[in-house]
Amino acid sequence: MAFDVAKKSENVYTLGPIIHNPQVIAKLKAEGVRPIESIDSPKIKTLIVRTHGVPKEISEKLSRKKYEVIDTTCPFVKKAQKYAGLLKDEGYQVVIIGDRTHPEVKGLMSYAGPDVVVINSEDSLLNLKSRVGVVVQTTQPVSVLKKFVGDAVDHVKELKVFNTICNSTALRLKETKEIARGVDAVIVVGGKNSANTTQLANFCISISVPTYHIETASEIRNEWFVNVRKVGITAGASTPDWIIEEVTDRIRHIGGR
Repeated sequence: MAFDVAKKSENVYTLGPIIHNPQVIAKLKAEGVRPIESIDSPKIKTLIVRTHGVPKEISEKLSRKKYEVIDTTCPFVKKAQKYAGLLKDEGYQVVIIGDRTHPEVKGLMSYAGPDVVVINSEDSLLNLKSRVGVVVQTTQPVSVLKKFVGDAVDHVKELKVFNTICNSTALRLKETKEIARGVDAVIVVGGKNSANTTQLANFCISISVPTYHIETASEIRNEWFVNVRKVGITAGASTPDWIIEEVTDRIRHIGGR
């Protein structure tokens, strides 16, 4: 959508990096689409809302702007925002399972009310109220949600859960598990600041498979493949096909195929 807009319009900006992939951001800049942090810049003619969504108050301000606003918020993120607001309206204390610093979670918090709690896998549950409603950052693993639910029953009387994990994220992790268990090394391709890509890399590391998290083929080193007969390649959701293909070609070249 962003590349299409770039062909038709000038002074196109994205509110923050549109996805967590530096190479795509650089390619968009070359086409004239640049990240910006303020929605009030007089330079804006078209503003693209990033895939992670924006806080509710920003969305309301954008609805009153005179320039063109193109919303590329992921449908799974929009659903999580809707459920966070619904739980708040029903009187639940909203718990968001995820990373407080992630832009998606910052947006979710704005829908969840003043008593919202953000929890990752290591946080204490002692401050929870008796009625708790749960939504999940879309790129979290299902195992984190299951652990929270198991722990929460000892602390709350009523628990309502919306599983807002992206199907693509869950499927990608499942496929990566299958690949990693049958290879000698794994190359994980994607932005170093991408939550779902980092999750894939961390899983492969956790089962003691030599794992290399890279963003481009230029980072690949020949010595990684000494005594390696089979290599697995996986990639984050925001990694474009052209980067994956370059990585695949580079590895085949090293292997003499």
